[in-house]
Amino acid sequence: MAKISENTDKFINRELSWLEFNQRVLDEGLNLSNPLAERMKFLAIVSSNLDEFFMIRVAGLMQQKKAGSRSKDRAGMTPSQQLDAISLRAKKMSKDQSDAITSAFNEASSAGLTILPPEEWSFEQQEYVYDYFQNNVLPILTPLAFEDFSEEGLAPTIPGLQLIVAVELTGMKKASLARQASSKRKQIAEGKVLDEIFNSSTQSDSRSETESRIGVVPIPKLLPRFLKLPSGKDAQEFALIDDVVQINIGSLFLGCNVNSSAVFRITRDADIRVCDNPLGTDFDEIVDLTVAIEEAVVERRSRDAVRLEISASAPVNIRSWLKKTLNVPESFVFDVNGLLDAKSLFNLSGMSFFDKFRDPDWEPQIPRDLLDASEDQDMWETIRRRDILISLPYEKFDPVVHFLERAAEDPDVLAIKQTLYRTSGKSPIVKALETAALNGKEVTVLVELRARFDESQNVQWARRLENAGCNVIYGIVGLKTHAKALLVIRRENGRIRRYAHLATGNYNDKTAKIYSDLGIFTADPGIVSDLAAFFNILSGYSESVGWKYLTVEPHLLCQRILDLIQQEIDQSSPAQPGHIMLKCNSLEHPDVIEALYKASQKGVRIDINVRGICCLRPGVKGLSENIHVSSIVGRYLEHARIYYFKNGGHPEVFLSSADLMVRNLETRMETIFPILDNNIRMRLIEMLKLYFSDNQKRHTLDKNDVWKRVNPTGEPVCAQEVLHNQAVQAVESVMLKPGKYIPIKGK
Repeated sequence: MAKISENTDKFINRELSWLEFNQRVLDEGLNLSNPLAERMKFLAIVSSNLDEFFMIRVAGLMQQKKAGSRSKDRAGMTPSQQLDAISLRAKKMSKDQSDAITSAFNEASSAGLTILPPEEWSFEQQEYVYDYFQNNVLPILTPLAFEDFSEEGLAPTIPGLQLIVAVELTGMKKASLARQASSKRKQIAEGKVLDEIFNSSTQSDSRSETESRIGVVPIPKLLPRFLKLPSGKDAQEFALIDDVVQINIGSLFLGCNVNSSAVFRITRDADIRVCDNPLGTDFDEIVDLTVAIEEAVVERRSRDAVRLEISASAPVNIRSWLKKTLNVPESFVFDVNGLLDAKSLFNLSGMSFFDKFRDPDWEPQIPRDLLDASEDQDMWETIRRRDILISLPYEKFDPVVHFLERAAEDPDVLAIKQTLYRTSGKSPIVKALETAALNGKEVTVLVELRARFDESQNVQWARRLENAGCNVIYGIVGLKTHAKALLVIRRENGRIRRYAHLATGNYNDKTAKIYSDLGIFTADPGIVSDLAAFFNILSGYSESVGWKYLTVEPHLLCQRILDLIQQEIDQSSPAQPGHIMLKCNSLEHPDVIEALYKASQKGVRIDINVRGICCLRPGVKGLSENIHVSSIVGRYLEHARIYYFKNGGHPEVFLSSADLMVRNLETRMETIFPILDNNIRMRLIEMLKLYFSDNQKRHTLDKNDVWKRVNPTGEPVCAQEVLHNQAVQAVESVMLKPGKYIPIKGK
């Protein structure tokens, strides 16, 4: 690599950095030290990640290229250059993933579970597949005809992110009834009289009956991807549903010859900006945001295709037709030699057969800070006594649910205020909020309707909460609300007291079992006062206030981080060098990166643990030689944001809902909050040090944009395993003492 000299060399391209994160996920799918079922889950995650990457990031770049943009990003790359680089990297990743899946299937077959291709089906299995297709599949298939649809808007929409069989047919009738019907509808819409329509529909069609046609058949998502076949006593044999449909596709096209077929899948542009204020008017005149959200979700179904995945064995004519019809550039046509849509590996690996090929279960434990709650102490007294840290998923999410359920039933609770960004399908959080409203409490819920890909569900939550009597708000025009906050207002002994929960992760009981997140309960007067002001701003009835502890506003969030970095520079000296430790999901904000470079040049040691994107280039002499970047990919998704500053021997630790990205620090309502309890602060510092000592799941980034797995030396240290063991040991140590734990839900 050339010497780092120009400004653009300071930054790594965001999109390529993200792809390297996905490569680290893929590496776990390739790592034979992981049990088979775990490797299969990582391979499924690779596909899920890539789907979203293409729908949003690649789609955005394609929009820029189509608009003729030649502007360069901070790494000096134009949209076209980025797309070219993404294509090369993603195609290599796709091939490696396919090879890994083939290897996993071979390993599963050796253990007794086999995915059989059609040529290996026994006669009995062929009959079973035929009967299954006729009785369970054929009735719900809908073939889509594409016969010379030259008129705009006549061709049916090919669904995205769905397995589809394309067929080449001959022997069709000269005039397609589907084409005639579509043409008639268009002519009627244009106001043509019936005679004109009749005459045009009865004109002869000069096309030859031997001319080939292309049709497509979407495979309904409700069908099982892996069909269990009848087999011997000790064998488990399955067929892919795509093979089942492809083999029997002729049943859909009676009177036609199926010359060839292929399975494919497309990814559509989902990068739609939902405007809070589409008319540019005052807030009271804004078009209903829920309607705008619903329209945007529907629009995604027909947006441009940005990627075509097709079986590597697909006939050239079908491949060419799809590429032309979908208008997908060759660089984004992916020939897949193996399983299309590997997300289905989630279902396969979840079968009981794979129970013996999994990591041991790590049962979430009672939170350490609740272990000494006495029998006569309810949750309000527990939180008043001290702050409580909950470390997910090593500790249970239940106390958060119980806290809200208890508040919903407590006659002394007057009001509840909460933000909801993403939550689960059958959310106990939403149920508790409904109960609170039905019990006559003043419940205010900010539902972020623009949480990408959760928009439809969040609209449903919003309407359901409104029906229960909650005050549902949507935040500030033009800004997403990404903060994770809950405030309970209670009457105690004739006075008002407030209790808060602040977190790095969403109020989602499902992801709380697989995401590594942190949250605190507190009754600190300064924090709850700030949080009350925060909710007043969100509801539109208050201006910004002088914050004591919280940082929440976009124009203040970035400045807060920059001030903390500058403070560390000012406190640093050769005798007592400063130290910054950052744990986040992404590091991309250019001002933050420049500030970290400056701190490095002033002798401050900087350790960064980043899960995904890192646009900072570490280890460059004279620029970032004191910066060390690492990343951990393990059984849990690292999601917590922890920011540590040595501060001249008086350490400060912050938790946050915000990553160090432009979108988080400039266009969202987030929370950055300090840890005031010294014991919790020290625990978080030790947690950070643990992440940087991991020698099992950690990768490090060098100045040449290359991520390398840490070479294990000495005693094995797996940060996630250590954190789990610490949670277990904390519970075991208390269980040996007299007395017992009373859950935070109270008496």
